[in-house]
Amino acid sequence: MARFLAALMLVLMFISMLHTMVIASHGHGGHHYNDKTKFGPGSLKSYECPSQCTRRCKKTQYHKACMFFCQKCCSKCLCVPPGYYGNKAVCPCYNNWKTKEGGPKCP
Repeated sequence: MARFLAALMLVLMFISMLHTMVIASHGHGGHHYNDKTKFGPGSLKSYECPSQCTRRCKKTQYHKACMFFCQKCCSKCLCVPPGYYGNKAVCPCYNNWKTKEGGPKCP
């Protein structure tokens, strides 16, 4: 009986892993921002920057600084990455603009 239960658990774990791999291979279940018209370079108008930066900076404790730099970056790049953090690869201009010290300029 113990061997049967161990084999059953092993089969269930295999099925679960297989299911996860299938879902991942189809691009479901994660955040994939491939829609360049919605998030890519030049996807925004300058008047949209304040609302997009508010969305981007909503969860940071440094809201004022985040808003300042986000709006500066948005007005130059005309895009703001999706989400609250990361995802900068969607907007190369936003991602590659650096400070004098070499750190990221855009939040």
